[in-house]
Amino acid sequence: MRALIGRWFLKLIGWTRVGGLPSIDKFVFIAAPHTSNWDLILMIAAAWSMKAHVHWLGKHSLFKWPFGWMTRAVGGLPVDRRKPQGLVAQAVELFARSDVLFLAVPVEGTRGRRDHWRSGFYHIARGADVPVATGFLDYGTRRCGLGELIHLTGDMTADMDRIREFYRPVKGKYPELQGPVRLREETVAEDLVEGDCSGR
Repeated sequence: MRALIGRWFLKLIGWTRVGGLPSIDKFVFIAAPHTSNWDLILMIAAAWSMKAHVHWLGKHSLFKWPFGWMTRAVGGLPVDRRKPQGLVAQAVELFARSDVLFLAVPVEGTRGRRDHWRSGFYHIARGADVPVATGFLDYGTRRCGLGELIHLTGDMTADMDRIREFYRPVKGKYPELQGPVRLREETVAEDLVEGDCSGR
């Protein structure tokens, strides 16, 4: 039923889903770009059309009575930000406990423009030893879905270069709110290298 609803909704609003669900049981799903409240609705419709039950992480307080059941029903998984091991470690533990898990991570973290993507998706995928699926919503072509499946190598710059190339033509609903596809750690590493080269 969800698959039919997802396909019907996308057709109704004039969008086309491209790509299908990879034949693997676990991956981190990049949700990008994120510039509009419509993005969540489109992501859910695209996932349903692929018969994929996508999950996302939410603070534990969102899962309390009386609305906790609803949060779980739409894919929420609780994490406790007060725990010392941190969000990444809790996500890695969820992967270890799950037979099937497609975890969506909104890498921009906000609808406003940011100078960097959040790197949690990268560290979760590395820690859980799962690939990264390049989910996308392209308002320029009205296409959405999953693109390249990337197995991270640990060379952050090389891995991000592949991700940057994939997202280069993708346009959000408000392109001016899209920041660069770049992790803060990449900038820090470059600054350190430049500092070494200049003798500082």
